[in-house]
Amino acid sequence: MKTTLWATLTANGNYAQSSPDNPPKKEALEDFAAQAKAAGNFIVGRKTFQEMSDPSRVSQEEQGNTEGPFAGIDIVVLSKNIGNIPGVTVVKSPQAAISYLSQKGHLTALIGGGADIHNSFLEQGLVDEVIFNVAPVLEGKGLNLLIDKDNYRFKSVRLLDCKPLGSDVVQLRYAIDR
Repeated sequence: MKTTLWATLTANGNYAQSSPDNPPKKEALEDFAAQAKAAGNFIVGRKTFQEMSDPSRVSQEEQGNTEGPFAGIDIVVLSKNIGNIPGVTVVKSPQAAISYLSQKGHLTALIGGGADIHNSFLEQGLVDEVIFNVAPVLEGKGLNLLIDKDNYRFKSVRLLDCKPLGSDVVQLRYAIDR
């Protein structure tokens, strides 16, 4: 199974955060929805899933759509503490998420975040491709994507594609040798 990590980064390389003053870029969110639809699934952590499910973070248009932007998509939530969330599959490890989606017949797994989930997949060498949407913002204190939290390591990547998404958001797609 091919695994694709999807993330939005800032122009200075941090894992992009959002706030009322700095909301996520519409183009990046639309791209995530398109990637999830193409894969037929996505994997997220519990906190990210709860943020995605928060009605205050959903547009008026999406609130009117009873099916939601992810209707018919297999959503897998990684959580070590929660055993059940209605409407999604909860697993305890990255390997369990990949195994579940593989058993369901998916050929690609989209790893949607957050930072802890991304880093878990990267540390375990479970990522084939990364999609970075670079947002036109610089942030101070931030989170990083790491292949090893404790030791210096590196992995070479190969650029597959680079394209503008609009509103100064640029998408970079890299292959990672596993």
